[in-house]
Amino acid sequence: MREPALTAAEVAAFVNEVFPQQKGVFELVDVQSMRATVRQPIRQEHLRPGGTVSGPTLFTIADCAFYMAVLAMIGREALTVTSNLNITFLRKPPVAPLRAEARILKLGRLLASGDVLVFSEALADPVAHASTTYAIPPRA
Repeated sequence: MREPALTAAEVAAFVNEVFPQQKGVFELVDVQSMRATVRQPIRQEHLRPGGTVSGPTLFTIADCAFYMAVLAMIGREALTVTSNLNITFLRKPPVAPLRAEARILKLGRLLASGDVLVFSEALADPVAHASTTYAIPPRA
């Protein structure tokens, strides 16, 4: 089993450094080999009419969770970018904090592929599932 290159605290500090506009939006709960768990409190700006969490909010936490999982494994590489993210909305998320569980299924030199389950803390079943691929810049 491949161990992460960075701890949860190191990943969180790096993300806050390279994305200062996102500071405090997400909480990196845990990193393990090929996995990361991210939590997001829900505020008024995350809601859509009908009293539900918006699709863009679900997309963003899935993208962020996978980014953090990849960074944990490869280290401080800010230019790692999403090359594909396909999301399926499974059920209406109530107004409650979200938790995203990212899993890397394949980590290569130039691509990382995997999936993310997004949960509402008010429900047992996931509210969204994302399949994602990230491009990793070539090492110098």
